[in-house]
Amino acid sequence: MMRMLLHFLLVLFGVLTTFVLIQAQDQSGFISIDCGLPKDINYSSLDTGINYISDAKFIDAGVSKKIAETDIKQELQYVRSFPSGVRNCYRINVTSGIKYLIRSSFYYGNYDDLNEPPEFDLHFGPNVWDTVKLTNISHITDSEIIYTPLLDYIQPCLVNTGKGTPFISVIELRTLNNEVYVTNSAKSVVSPLRRSDVGSIANEYRYKDDVYDRIWFPSNSSFKRLHISPGTASLLLGNNYELPAIVMNTAVTSETPSAPLNFSWEADNVNDQFYLYMHFKEVEELAANETRSFNITVNDKFWYGNVTPKSLYTTAFSTKPLTGATRYLFSLSKTENSTLPPILNAYEVYKVKLFSQLETHQDDVDTITNIKNTYGVTRNWQGDPCGPVNYMWEGLNCSIDGYSIPRITSLNLASSGLTGEIPSSISKLTMLEYLDLSNNSLNGPLPDFLMQLRSLKVLNVGKNKLVGLVPIEFLDRSKSGSLSLSVDDNPDLCMTESCKKKNVVVPLVASLSALAVILLISLGIWLFRRKTDEDTSPNSNNKGSMKSKHQKFSYTEILKITDNFKTIIGEGGFGKVYFGILKDQTQVAVKRLSPSSKQGYKEFQSEAQLLMVVHHRNLVPLLGYCDEGQTKALIYKYMANGNLQQLLVKNSNILSWNERLNIAVDTAHGLDYLHNGCKPPIMHRDLKPSNILLDENFHAKIADFGLSRAFGNDDDSHISTRPGGTFGYVDPEYQRTGNTNKKNDIYSFGIILFELITGRKALVKASGEKIHILQWAIPIIESGNIQNIVDMRLQGEFSIDSAWKVVEVAMACISQTATERPDISQILAELKECLSLSMVQRKRGSTRSRDELVSFATVSETTILAR
Repeated sequence: MMRMLLHFLLVLFGVLTTFVLIQAQDQSGFISIDCGLPKDINYSSLDTGINYISDAKFIDAGVSKKIAETDIKQELQYVRSFPSGVRNCYRINVTSGIKYLIRSSFYYGNYDDLNEPPEFDLHFGPNVWDTVKLTNISHITDSEIIYTPLLDYIQPCLVNTGKGTPFISVIELRTLNNEVYVTNSAKSVVSPLRRSDVGSIANEYRYKDDVYDRIWFPSNSSFKRLHISPGTASLLLGNNYELPAIVMNTAVTSETPSAPLNFSWEADNVNDQFYLYMHFKEVEELAANETRSFNITVNDKFWYGNVTPKSLYTTAFSTKPLTGATRYLFSLSKTENSTLPPILNAYEVYKVKLFSQLETHQDDVDTITNIKNTYGVTRNWQGDPCGPVNYMWEGLNCSIDGYSIPRITSLNLASSGLTGEIPSSISKLTMLEYLDLSNNSLNGPLPDFLMQLRSLKVLNVGKNKLVGLVPIEFLDRSKSGSLSLSVDDNPDLCMTESCKKKNVVVPLVASLSALAVILLISLGIWLFRRKTDEDTSPNSNNKGSMKSKHQKFSYTEILKITDNFKTIIGEGGFGKVYFGILKDQTQVAVKRLSPSSKQGYKEFQSEAQLLMVVHHRNLVPLLGYCDEGQTKALIYKYMANGNLQQLLVKNSNILSWNERLNIAVDTAHGLDYLHNGCKPPIMHRDLKPSNILLDENFHAKIADFGLSRAFGNDDDSHISTRPGGTFGYVDPEYQRTGNTNKKNDIYSFGIILFELITGRKALVKASGEKIHILQWAIPIIESGNIQNIVDMRLQGEFSIDSAWKVVEVAMACISQTATERPDISQILAELKECLSLSMVQRKRGSTRSRDELVSFATVSETTILAR
């Protein structure tokens, strides 16, 4: 009986061993790309047996270069270099919903004979992945993430940041079990900070030892090393993490049972997040009177236990990220009943990367790619069309709010050398609001399928060779004001049926041409005289109309809406604002231009023009307008909770700390849209609390765009001869130089943050003089006393960590050197972290002690140093 049982166990052992070996040989789920390898060449690596293929079918940019050095791994002998274009992207098909290990490798090897290793950025679709820094010509750098794609492709991109030509050596994808390396957010991906085979001191292991081709690095720790005992099963049957047997058959332990095993790592930032995975397997054959059990602490706090390693290995891992420290020390200490010290076979530390921007809607990507291929668009259309925002495709604009999947809302292909008919694929851009195909050589009819674009507000097909009739629905929408339609300079495109008969009536047209000339001359004289008369009238600069897609109201309707201008709710340089109610009972604010306001009209007109083309949930929504004679008015949705200045200073109901943070985040969202979501970027130029309105749910919306200005590109600046802004909020650098750019708005936003933090006005009268909020706040910040700067009316009900972080953000915004101020996108990310810190503390049901003070480093000028 014993012999039969032994025979069965030996057979089972052999079957399982064979299964593991077969699995280790299987490369299904592997995509191994040798970048720069000539087209149609493939090979199996002599070191690993991994099958590599050329990258030629995954990218249509860059040049192949071979490294002269011969004593290097085969997959590193070629690189693909990108001397042209700012962003160059691969497109690799994958299976959506499947978890992948994705690794990019870079080996410079002086391939360009410049002997200058470059530095460049690595993007992953619309998100920043990493910055590639090579310390010397023979250094190999890997960038790796674990990611579950939502689409059926991925787009790794190399971005030139002006510090040398980007290049890449290898791209590798490995499918993983979806149950491993789980994060608490779909937007969180993890990147290995450490993957340590602590029992090894020299060897590096990957495929074929590791079925997932993870690279395990040896450890330089001084602990005692253990190897699998002859009597202990070396066959590895563990869990879904499937660690290599060669890694798990070694371990480290402390020299004495009482001594703990300690390992640590450093964080760059206190807000960095990490996941820790520890792998255990007993490698010694224990005597009957021996036991091994231990607990794990992280920074002296209990983390996991009681661990009793078995011959079948176990993995301990964090179910939520570790955060809040700059150094993490994890210790393994034996329990009271254990006779043996703790052991550890391997551990992994992963840093969380937040891929916060969603990829552009799949249908929009497919459509715009089809358009690119159909027309042979030569622009640098690489990677995700909508992101990152600074790399949005030229001629596109997208709806980006940080919550919804980005959609393409604007397509400008004017003067792009387009030929042929308008492709039907454009109709699949269902959220398109602006389409400009003007000044090309397009022919054929103006197609009916464009009428499927129900969101379309502007269509310009002028200066082409279109023929036939303009669809009647376009004409109807144009007449109603819901569509701005331009079809000029298409000689054979007709607005009415009768124009199709023009060839028949050519003789008649010729005979009437002389009369037409006479009539036109007469009309021109009459218009000239009329214009001259208007120019001499008192308010001649107020003439002109505002054509818009928004609802047009008559003066009579405005009287009814406002009940004869009964209730004034605001006033500015343009005139007064009245409360009103539309027929559908929608409450509105009616901003009426005062006839005596000359400067106000310019601001009024600027605001009207801007709000007719930009739309965001954190910008005040324009519902309609009135343009009747001398009466000009804009109709907005009424904001039930007034403006931020009223809430901070005059309201008896004190805004809570979280409400203030939400208002800051909302405002940053709106400003981010203006600065980075609009092309060209738009500068508000008069940010202040009275221009931040709040709806019935306290959602903030930026208002009053009278001084706003659009610039040609992100780096554009402008010397303004017209003063903009409000004293107390105006950037000192702008006051000195008159130079207008986005960083002026950042300064104003920083002052608003200080008002939210302190509950004080930007300017306060004291002893007969005006004291600026920074004069009061900065000395307190230098003293390190957060309690004395946060609004005393909150009575200590706030998160101290969150408050300090907001102060840091505000200080960065008001740096005296404009170039040192962060972009609003960075500010937005920081403020979201502030809100998260506050929410976490609130959920814990307690606040820090009011006596808790955090000491700050000395403040130099107005730039605060890191804590």
